[in-house]
Amino acid sequence: MSDLFADAAQERLQQVAPLALRLRPRSLEEFVGQEQVLGEHSALRLAITEDRVGSAILYGPPGTGKTTLARIVAETTGAAFEELSAVSASVKDVREVLARARERLGTSGQRTILFLDEIHRFNKAQQDALLPAVEEGLVTLIGATTENPYFEVNSALLSRTQIYELQPLGEEELQTIVRRGLAALEVEAPDEVVALVARRAGGDGRNALNILELAAQTARAEGVGLNEEHVEDAARKRPLVYDKGGDAHYDFISAFIKSMRGSDPDAAVYYLAAMLEGGEDARFVARRMVVLASEDIGNADPRALLVAVAAAQAVEHVGLPEARLNLAQAAIYLAKAPKSNASYVALKEATADVRELGQTRPPDALRDAHYRGAKKLGRGEGYIYPHDDPRGFEAEYLPEVLRGKRYYRPSGTGEESDSG
Repeated sequence: MSDLFADAAQERLQQVAPLALRLRPRSLEEFVGQEQVLGEHSALRLAITEDRVGSAILYGPPGTGKTTLARIVAETTGAAFEELSAVSASVKDVREVLARARERLGTSGQRTILFLDEIHRFNKAQQDALLPAVEEGLVTLIGATTENPYFEVNSALLSRTQIYELQPLGEEELQTIVRRGLAALEVEAPDEVVALVARRAGGDGRNALNILELAAQTARAEGVGLNEEHVEDAARKRPLVYDKGGDAHYDFISAFIKSMRGSDPDAAVYYLAAMLEGGEDARFVARRMVVLASEDIGNADPRALLVAVAAAQAVEHVGLPEARLNLAQAAIYLAKAPKSNASYVALKEATADVRELGQTRPPDALRDAHYRGAKKLGRGEGYIYPHDDPRGFEAEYLPEVLRGKRYYRPSGTGEESDSG
C-alpha cells in the first residue's frame, strides 16, 4: 500500500510542481546555453555522452543549469547516482554514501557518482571526509556551487576536480526557455512579452519560468491574454546577483575601480549602484576611492583626493542612504578627472631602491645639524637655503649613489602638463 501511495504522490507531484521543475531538461539536446563548456566537441560533452565523467565542480549563478547538468549525467550514466545537499548532509551521511559505493564496487563492479549540491556549505572536516574517496576513485564527485570554489573549497579537493564555470544565460537563450514554457502552459504571447520575460529574468532560466508561470496564472484569472503588465507584475524586481560575502564583492569593486581608472563615469555609477543595492559597506567603497584618487589621478588633478576624502567623511557623518549621492558625485568626478599614475610609479620605484640599497643615508648637507657636535661631524656642511639662494632650488638632494635618478615623471596630463 505504501508503494501505491508513493506512486500516486509522485504522479500528482508532477502535476503541481513548478513549471521550472516540470521543464527541467533530461538530455544534452534539451539543455540550453553554456556552449563554452558544452559545445559540440567540448571535453565535458564528450565525457557525458561516453559515460566517463570525472570529478568536477560546476560553478555559476543560480538558474544556469548546474543541477540540471548533474541530473543529465544521472540519466546517461551506467553508474549509480547518489545525491546529497551540503545544506543538510553530515559527515555521517557522506560516510554512508562511501560505504555503499565501496560495497557496490566490490559486489557488482558498478561505479558511483556523488552529486553534492551547494558544496561550498561543507566545512573543512566534511570536505576532508570526501578527499580519500575522490583520490582513489571510489566515487566520482560532481559538486555544484554558486560561490567561487577557489575561495570555498579545500585546495586538496580542488586539485582532484575539474572546474567548469557556468555563465548567466543570454537573452536569446532565455527566450528559447520562455517559449518552451509557453508551449507547456498552452499559452500564446507576442515576441515583445517573451523578450520582456527574458530581460526580467536576470540570466536565470529558473527565474524566467517562474515569472512566466505567475504572469500566465494572473492573465488566466483575469480572463485576458498574457501581456507586458502581467510580466512586470510577476517580476517585480529584477534579481540582483551580488553577495557581499563572496567573490561578487571582489568582482564588483574591481569593475568599479577599473571603470573610474578608465574614465567611464556611466560604468562607475552603475557598479556603485549595484554594490550599494547589494548591501556593500559604503565605507569600504569610499576607502577604495581615496586610494584611487592618489594611485590613478595624483597630481594631474590634486583636487581628486580632496573630493574622495570628502566623500569618505560624508559617509561617516551623513550615512546611508543620503551618502549615496556623495559617493556618486565623487565617483563621477574621479572618472572624469585627468589620469596619472606618476606618484604611484615614483613611490614604487623609490621603494624598490630603498629595499635594494638598505635605506642609504641622506648626504651630510641634508642631515640634522641642530645638536651639539653636529658641525664637528660635518652635518649640514654645504647646504644651500633655497629661499636665500636660488641655487638651492636646482640642487641635487638624493644620496650620492642615486644622483641623477628620476622617480617622478609627470604624465603630461591635467595639472602635470606643465610640471618640471
